[in-house]
Amino acid sequence: MAALLRTLCALLCLAAVPAYAQSHCRGFGPQTPRDISNAVGTNARHFALAPSSYDLNLCNIHTHTNAEHKGPGFSVFAGSGEHGGYRCNETDDLRATDLEDHSGGHDAFHGVKPGDTIEVHWVYSSCDVGPGPGLGACLSPICANPQLRVEAQVFLVVSDPAALDFTDYAYGGEVNGLHQPKKLPGGTGSPVVFAGSTTGPSYTQEVCSPLQVT
Repeated sequence: MAALLRTLCALLCLAAVPAYAQSHCRGFGPQTPRDISNAVGTNARHFALAPSSYDLNLCNIHTHTNAEHKGPGFSVFAGSGEHGGYRCNETDDLRATDLEDHSGGHDAFHGVKPGDTIEVHWVYSSCDVGPGPGLGACLSPICANPQLRVEAQVFLVVSDPAALDFTDYAYGGEVNGLHQPKKLPGGTGSPVVFAGSTTGPSYTQEVCSPLQVT
């Protein structure tokens, strides 16, 4: 893809407790999204963290336009709604050459262009499944309550041959019998790890996710 990725934001592992969960999601575990720099929360439910991603099957890779969560490196509010969230702090410091779009809006990210912030999720499941479309790929008829882990990275998309290439982090096949990406991004410090829910259009402030995700 012409627009390459520069890692300018912190690595994180997803799930969480937004403010509305305090009043709306009683009886459920912590919900997402949240400000990952704020460790304070009032949801007292606990569950065991999922195993390492190396011990689970990669079941889905997807992206969010703008960072779904707010964090130290991505705290510029981009609005609410389906494509709201947060932009990388360095967005306004990009050079004109970083913003050249050679894809014509027809790359694998369906219109994401240089200058955009994206949050990429690598979703893992304890079910015996392989990668597929949607979070439903992480379940199976005989494995409806898996342990789930989401590894995530926020990227600032740029047009720069020296930047990271997302294809280096795509699905890589089986390793020791488990589906894995080629590799995960690194070098951005210690990841933030927390317990919470899955996210998606099926869940709202009143319809809360019952799934437990590390």
